[in-house]
This record gives sequence, structure tokens and C-alpha cells, in this order.
Amino acid sequence: MNPSSNVRLYLQDCLAKYNKLPVQVRASFWFFICAFLQKAIGMISTPIFTRLLTPAEYGQFSVFMSWMGIATIFISLCLYYGVYMQGLVKFDQKRALFSSSMQGLTLVMVIVWSVVYAMGYSFWNQLFSLTTLQMACMFVLIWVSAVFNFWASEQRVDYKYRTLVSITLIASFLQPLIGILFVLASSDKVTARILGLVVVDTACFSWMFFKQMHSGNYKISWSFCKYALLFNIPLVPHYLSQVVLSSSDRIMIGQMVGDTQAGIYSLAYSVALIMTLFNAALSQTINPWIYQQIKANRIERLAPVIYFTLVFIAGVNLLLMLCAPEIIAIFAPKPYYQAIWTIPPVAMSVYFMYAYDAFAKFAFYYEKTVYIMTASIIGAVANIVLNYWLIPIFGYIVAGYTTLLCYVLYVTFHYLFMNKICDKYCQHVRPYNTHIICCITIIFILLSFGILCTYRSVELRLLCVVLFLWFCYHKRHILISYFKQIQLFHSVKRNEPNASQKISKELVS
Repeated sequence: MNPSSNVRLYLQDCLAKYNKLPVQVRASFWFFICAFLQKAIGMISTPIFTRLLTPAEYGQFSVFMSWMGIATIFISLCLYYGVYMQGLVKFDQKRALFSSSMQGLTLVMVIVWSVVYAMGYSFWNQLFSLTTLQMACMFVLIWVSAVFNFWASEQRVDYKYRTLVSITLIASFLQPLIGILFVLASSDKVTARILGLVVVDTACFSWMFFKQMHSGNYKISWSFCKYALLFNIPLVPHYLSQVVLSSSDRIMIGQMVGDTQAGIYSLAYSVALIMTLFNAALSQTINPWIYQQIKANRIERLAPVIYFTLVFIAGVNLLLMLCAPEIIAIFAPKPYYQAIWTIPPVAMSVYFMYAYDAFAKFAFYYEKTVYIMTASIIGAVANIVLNYWLIPIFGYIVAGYTTLLCYVLYVTFHYLFMNKICDKYCQHVRPYNTHIICCITIIFILLSFGILCTYRSVELRLLCVVLFLWFCYHKRHILISYFKQIQLFHSVKRNEPNASQKISKELVS
């Protein structure tokens, strides 16, 4: 048999095995691939935009995106995050009407807020430091983003991944491409960059509004609207706190220091957040299994898996920190080089983002949303206060460390609330050993600061990378064993009768 026949038989065998996989596993696989490619396209386009835009212009665009994240919460109430996922499960027999109602309600809210803006546009322009055209673009982007998220959520619930992945990748490819063309053709490069997003998102996503409205016969159920508003309005402080925790630093740097520094900080923040891809992949894989263990009161089984995933997330972020100077050199020209000093604290924050997700499961399962909201508000308020106090003293780089400190505070409260919930509902059995969690975290933080000290020596960092890779190779059997165990968690995704309801509660955040 010739080599080409062997290859063909092997590919046929792989395809046969793939087709036998449950649709949930195939959907999860393609959603991960889609997320990875989106990040990859963003990474590839970033070096282009950092060379087309000055640091000040890049900072202005980043501030615009940060303001849009905050405005989205008030204008759309983030209905597609919380109540919509709940409603798709709760109102399964009236899903089409529920979807058209949410689309219609969101459009009404966007129009109402647009009128409010038009009545005092000079005030709002001055508040956001944006032009009227940029504010108009913001309203359009908020609407089309909501339209896409409603449609995408419905596709995910039904595991219809083919169309969703295709459209998402097409839009992800066109956004930087059209953006580059617009920026090259315009003297107002910031507005051109924003208009590129508006054109692509409107072209790719607006038809989804009409599709879902048509499925619901263009009807809006005011009872569904009332249900949605009563459900999501109390969650606004939680959503706002999360956005403030992740975005307020860029806005405050832009206002207190300058757009150039905001651009440099935004680049570092974007590079460091690449590793949240691993957070999402692990969380989506093990979430159903975690809920099953909580329901079956087998929470002692959680610890080995969570300890391993914490070490894994710590490891990939340490690798990013080691390569940070080279990554920044590839991503941006010399004026952005100071961004290297901000990557380590933000990368450490990514570790705490994953820890929060692991600890907050109990609050979501037992519907203790007050605890979730309390921790979010404390973290957000602390972030604003520390930034306001420390940025004028130490400069914009300190914002990375205030973000890290606030995520530590955020995770600490979630850990304490988790133990309190376990004491009440799990017969005083606590899932994790505090000493082990602290040991993993302290070692990670110490190594991170140690890496920071190597940034002036390429040889020393190269040695660290070699040692890191040697350690991974030496422990490969343990790593493979754990990953095989985690991969099996996909199979429990639909075994529990009420698993989807419990999972959807987490999607509120």
C-alpha cells in the first residue's frame, strides 16, 4: 500500500471518529477553534494598527471601546447575557416569541437612549471626549452587537455551530481588513477605525434581527419584556462592576495622564488577556461536571482538578511573561516598548480571573447573587479609588498593579463566600484546602515578579524558557493524564436532567 493510501485511510478513520462524537463535543471543539482563530486574527492585526496609529490615536480608540463597554450596560442592560439564556430554557415552547420580544425591547431601549443623547449631545460628547459621529457609531455598534449575541446564544443552545462559527470568522477577518482600508484612506484615523467596525458588524449581523423578529411574527410580548427587565435590572451593578474592573483603568489613564499612555497600556492589556482563551476553554469544559458534583454533594472531587487547572493557567501566563518583550517588539514599534512593564501584573490578573470562576460556581448554583454582586462592587470601587490615588503619583504603569490587587480582593471575597455557602448547604464540607490554594498562588506571584527582574537580560529569559519547557516535557505524563480526564468531562454535559438550567445560571455573569 502506497503512502498516499495510508494517509487517505487515516483521514477517513479520523473523520469517522469525529462524526461519532456527540454534537456537544463537536460544538465545544469548534467554539474553541473559533475563539482561538478570533484571537489569532486580532493578534495578527494588532501590529498593523499599532503602526498605522500613533500611541495617542491607539489610546483614543481603546478609550472609545472602554466607554462603549460601560454604555452597553445601561443602553441594552446586557439582556443577551443573563435573562435571555434563562428564557430560552424556561420558555422553550415560546422561544421564537421570546427572542423577538428581546430583540424588539433592545431596539426600543437603543432608540430611547439615542433620543436622550440627541437632546443633550454637547454634554455627552464632552463627558465621553468623543465626537458626535463617534457617539452615533457607538449606538449602532451596541445595537448590532446585541443582535448578534441574541442570535448566537440561540445557536449555542441548539448546538448549531456551523453557521455561527462561519459568520463569526468572516466578521473577524473583515473587521481588521476594512479597518485598515478605512484608516489608510482617512485623516481622522480613530473615527475611520470605528467606522470600519460599524460597516462590517452591520453588514454581517443586522439580518439576524429580522430573522428572529420574523420567527416571532414581529410580535413583542410585554409580559416577556417585564420579566426581562425585572430579572436584569438588579444585575446592572454586577455587570457594571465587572466592566469597571476591566476598563476603568484605560479611561482614567486617558483622562489623567494622556491618550498616548492609554494606548501603550491598552496594548499591554490586550496582549496579556490573550491567555483568557485558556480560561474560557477550561471553564466551558469542566463547568457541567462541577455542577454535577455540587448537586450530588461530591464536592471533595473538585479539588484535584481545580488545583491542576490553576497550575496550568499559572504556567501559560508565566510563559507569556517570559516572552513579553519579544511579543511587544513584534506587535508594535518602539514608542510602545514601555508596555512590557505592564504585562506581568495584568497576566497575573488572568490567573485570578480563572480562580474567581472556579470559586463562584457555588454562589451561582445556590443562586446567591447578592454575594456575587457584593464581591464585584467591592473590586470595582477599590479599582477606581486606587487608580485615582496612585496614577498621578506613580504614572500609568501602576494601573496594572491596582488591577491585580483588586482581582486578588475580588477572588478573596468569592472564596470566603464560597466557604460560607458550603458551611450552610454542604454539611460544612469545604471543597478546597486553603493552604494549597495559597501555596499555588504565592509561588505563581513570586515567580512572576522574578520574571519581571529578567526583562533586561535576553539570555536569562531564554534560559528560563528552556527550563520551563524541560519541566513540562519531564512531567508530560502527568499533564497528559489530567488533560485526558478533563476531556472526559464533555460527556457529562447532558447527562444531568437539570444541568442546562444550572449552567444557564452561571451565564448571568
